[in-house]
Amino acid sequence: MTFSQAFTAAPADIDELGHVNNAVWVRWIQDLSVAHWHAVAPDEHRDAFVWVVTRHAIDYRGNLAEGETVTGETWVPEAPRGARFDRHFRFVKQGRVLVEGITTWAMLDRATGRLMRVRPEIAAPFLR
Repeated sequence: MTFSQAFTAAPADIDELGHVNNAVWVRWIQDLSVAHWHAVAPDEHRDAFVWVVTRHAIDYRGNLAEGETVTGETWVPEAPRGARFDRHFRFVKQGRVLVEGITTWAMLDRATGRLMRVRPEIAAPFLR
């Protein structure tokens, strides 16, 4: 299941080279992932768990200038192993991939802050 969301580069997103700063791409990766969680996960999961990033692997293949829009896409290709939840992503403009990669997330119990195993019922809505 692929989740998509559009992002438009604002003036504050632009670096001295005239394109979206790498730190903004990382923020968009997180925003895209969180939006997917909120769109798919049931209320009881959103209330009980919170996610943290443990690793980013990002390939930058193109640039985006101020005012341009890109479509972010994210998906989970396979069931998680233990607490590790690998999420793939890409940002596409007019059929061209500008940024792509994999982010590894860990799920925490919201009340205790402890690392939790991603049970099949939590992963299921992302694997359809």
